[in-house]
Amino acid sequence: MRPAAAQTHAQPDVETRWRSAGPRVRQPIGAAIVAGVIALLVGLTAGSAFPQPRAADDSFESIYRRGSKLNADLKTLTAHFTETTTSSLLTRPLTASGTVAVERPSHVVLHYLEPELRDVLIEGDRLTVAWPGRHIREVTNITSANRRIQKYFVESSPKELEESFEIESKTADDRPGTYRLTMTPKRRQIREGLSKLELWLDESSLLLSAMRMTFPNGDTKLMVLDHVVANAPVDPAVFTAAR
Repeated sequence: MRPAAAQTHAQPDVETRWRSAGPRVRQPIGAAIVAGVIALLVGLTAGSAFPQPRAADDSFESIYRRGSKLNADLKTLTAHFTETTTSSLLTRPLTASGTVAVERPSHVVLHYLEPELRDVLIEGDRLTVAWPGRHIREVTNITSANRRIQKYFVESSPKELEESFEIESKTADDRPGTYRLTMTPKRRQIREGLSKLELWLDESSLLLSAMRMTFPNGDTKLMVLDHVVANAPVDPAVFTAAR
């Protein structure tokens, strides 16, 4: 069951050009954010439900090694998110917010509450996008996308990741208490869909605090998480999309 929300309205002055671009422009961006949630919340950066001592070493190898040791402990994750999208098709940045829930190994849902109700649900290799206010409900097979995510993110060793990305790791100066990983793709197959990926990880838990994707056309999508809770029971009804 999705969280309750007050009735909201679209922002036509902001979204007019965005909507007129049509689904062929918007769909890759939407698919990318969902794929990012799968890879980043359920795989590469999975942490522990319990705070760990902060390590002095902020190198990528150290962070990856710590995350791998804690990864097996993560079963579920819930959080509130605020998402900011910039695009040449928007007159100003578009902000949305809602909740995200993850249940390993294959369930992810984003319930957008503002400015419009919208659901993005992943169940294994099936992606469902439901946008009740616009009478949209689409179901897509994402097997190929999942395979690429597994190959380039989840199943890769640090060495293999560094063969696919230029990776810079350091203590973040823009978000206190986090590490920032900046990943720039080397491979053409990845660069076609993503120019840069930035991750902010909590220094203690290594749980994802924020991520920003920069796309080849210059558009960006920033997702900031708060009220992050790991390994709490999640009602199965959360993993549904509006009809």
